[in-house]
Amino acid sequence: MEEVQHFYKAGYRVVLVVLWLTVLILAIKLWAGWATRSLSLLTDALHVLVDSFSTLLSAFAIASLRHTKGQEIWGHRKRDTLAVLLLVGTLGFLGCTLLGVATYQFQALMHPASLLPAIQVDAPLLWLLAMVESVHICLVLFERYESRVLKIAALRHNANHVLQDIWLTILMLLGLAGVALGYVWLDSLMAIVLLLMLVPSVWRMLNWQVPSMVYQVAIAPEVLAKLVLQVEGIAACQQIRSKGVIGRYVLIQMHISLHPEFVNIGHLITERLENLLRERYGTVQVRIYVKQLSSRS
Repeated sequence: MEEVQHFYKAGYRVVLVVLWLTVLILAIKLWAGWATRSLSLLTDALHVLVDSFSTLLSAFAIASLRHTKGQEIWGHRKRDTLAVLLLVGTLGFLGCTLLGVATYQFQALMHPASLLPAIQVDAPLLWLLAMVESVHICLVLFERYESRVLKIAALRHNANHVLQDIWLTILMLLGLAGVALGYVWLDSLMAIVLLLMLVPSVWRMLNWQVPSMVYQVAIAPEVLAKLVLQVEGIAACQQIRSKGVIGRYVLIQMHISLHPEFVNIGHLITERLENLLRERYGTVQVRIYVKQLSSRS
């Protein structure tokens, strides 16, 4: 259907814009963390790295849905699984390194004779980070809105993941404000908190993306065919595909043939079919191709 194809193209453009701006935000936070020697800023950049990777996986998922040949394998390929392992390994190494440095620095600051680290945080930097975070929040809210308009679950999952981490960044900004007032130990404390919260953040991202990484058939084609033929106006159903995890997220693709007298209301029939599939299997992403049943009379 041309309308469905248009939705996926629009969703792909949205996720590319989100990815580009997220990477830009990542670069700004890395630069700011390196320039100010702030461990909390560098740790927050790891969270943005996870957000960028989540957006990239969503882009891959939406790109796989844009194909119209009906022969593609949906979801992420082995290279994407390898990238996940590489990301987890990189985050593990960097996270453990930063955790060790932050813990040592925090303990050192508890002794009056210790030298305070030269963390250069001032008002202009705080304003810059606040504006960057405001742009990030607006961007995620835009992505969430588009996910509802376009009915693309990959966009919604990515937006929800980022929104659940926003409060950590706000907490980090408050900690940097305290550092600017002279409470240098807040930087180390916030870095430790952010690093501990990095583990559930990565787990949540993978938990939402895993259904799109599953290759085995989620629902038997004959079961789907029997269900589809219960909808009035549908004469035949071919090339049925499904993958994912039932109850969490399932991708379904099929070609249906309509009786000639129902062609004019084809959009109503597909909508009724989608509702039936969602009632039966929960969260599903449905791709339906419609054609008129050829007459043999």
